[in-house]
Parts: sequence; C-alpha cells; structure tokens
Amino acid sequence: MATTREVQWSELQRDPKSVAALADSGDVRVRRRDGAALLLTREDRVLAAGEGAVAATRALRNALAHLPADVAVDVLAEEFPWLRLLPDGDLPQFVSDFTTAARISADLGEWSVLAQTLREWKATAAVYADPALVRELTEPLLDDHGPVPGPTEA
Repeated sequence: MATTREVQWSELQRDPKSVAALADSGDVRVRRRDGAALLLTREDRVLAAGEGAVAATRALRNALAHLPADVAVDVLAEEFPWLRLLPDGDLPQFVSDFTTAARISADLGEWSVLAQTLREWKATAAVYADPALVRELTEPLLDDHGPVPGPTEA
C-alpha cells in the first residue's frame, strides 16, 4: 500500500513538479495554514478505487440478497453492533436501506449517501437504547397543543 506523503502549500507552489512526482508513488497531503489540508492523488487510482467499490458493493448486495434475513442481519450486526437495539421488525428495512445506500454511493462515488443512512439508523438505535425516551416518543399525546399552522412557502 502506498504511503501518504505530506508537503506544505509553499512547497507545492515553489516546486510543483517534484510534488507531482511524489503523487506518482502515493497520495500527497498538502498542508495549508489558512484552510483544511488538500489531498493530491492520481486520477487512475481514484477511478480504480471507485470501480473496486462498485464491484464490492454489488457483491455484498447480492450476497445479502441470497442470505436468509436473520443471517444477513447477523452479518451486518458484526460490523454495526447497535443493530441489536432496533426492534426485530425494523431489521429487514435496515438491510434494505443499507444495501440501497451502498449501491447508490458506489455508483455515484458519493459515500455521504451511505454515511447518512448509517447515521440515521444509529440515531434510531440510540433512541431505542433509552426506554424512557421510547415511551415518551411513542405514547399518545393527551394535551391539546392548539391548531397546527398551515404550510409555508420557503
């Protein structure tokens, strides 16, 4: 596996050819004083990683689709132990949401879709970890809180 080298922004400005040569052997983190670091990488490596992610995601989706639902949940729960906090009836939906989000992320090369899905399900599991909160959120409202305002245009 190639290592990530680090250079300062000023070094990239002063000698871009040598920094580009470093990128031929691995990623280069460019540190800046006035902002987040940049990552310089070769396009062919990014494209290969994307192709690999798509292939792995499709294989995972197909494997999960051929497993009994309880086995698919067990497989994913090894990576995401908080799944055990969710009600049994929600677990098939998690598997479906996970595989759909993973495929979308891989196809688009935009992993924030999968990350958001995992954050949302993990937050749901955190609610189920607190029985008092579950009770508060699921019991009927007895008080009249007044009229509900109509929708507004944004």
